[in-house]
Amino acid sequence: MAETNGVRKTHFGFSTVRLDEKQGLVDEVFRQVARRYDLMNDLMSFGVHRAWKNDFVAMLPSRPFTSVIDVAGGTGDIAFRVIDAGGPRVRVTLCDISAEMLAVGRERAGARRAGQLAFTQANAEDLPFASNSFDAYTIAFGIRNVSSIEKSLAEAFRVLKLGGRFLCLEFSSVDIPGLDTLYDAYSKRVIPTLGKLVAGDEGSYRYLIESIRRFPRPVLFSRMIERAGFGRVKHRPLSGNIAAIHSAWKL
Repeated sequence: MAETNGVRKTHFGFSTVRLDEKQGLVDEVFRQVARRYDLMNDLMSFGVHRAWKNDFVAMLPSRPFTSVIDVAGGTGDIAFRVIDAGGPRVRVTLCDISAEMLAVGRERAGARRAGQLAFTQANAEDLPFASNSFDAYTIAFGIRNVSSIEKSLAEAFRVLKLGGRFLCLEFSSVDIPGLDTLYDAYSKRVIPTLGKLVAGDEGSYRYLIESIRRFPRPVLFSRMIERAGFGRVKHRPLSGNIAAIHSAWKL
């Protein structure tokens, strides 16, 4: 984040924008892609994102947990897995700033999970919940889209109970020679084209790829999590570090 002539600025993909403009730009991206979001995830990752999400949810506490907040939960992929893993006692609050993504999530949830799942339209940087409210906080492929990662991490720490679990699944920095070149070419050339053909929106998927490139590398992001107050911070690479699970505890 930078400041020019008293105006705070941040990145939107590879572009520099006013800090107060970024959220609206991100909202527009997800408004455009909401209806094809899950299909595009399958196509872009060849279905591998499903295995990543299963591994992610498996890292929730082994002890009984009853209250989970899933931030930037959109269409419900993580929330549904949490409910299935946690059994009938677990309650999940799914938050997303995009009304369009939440609408898709509600449709997908149907009646089966209605008693265990609540939807809230909210910003990750300003959650409308009391401090010390949740046993676990999850966020998958969402934190790189916020205007301030630091504020979002501070909110995660605030709403968790003492002993609460923090889990973040996010794209990372490929660290296998050869795979890094292949992945770079694929993401730059193929994914925006898929976005154009399947979702009718090349620009939004170009932004999503650029946002991955701008996201802090694992060591730096781990330090940001620690500075937010968390302890026992760990980073687990997935598929050659294409993605990673960042975990921590509120101690």
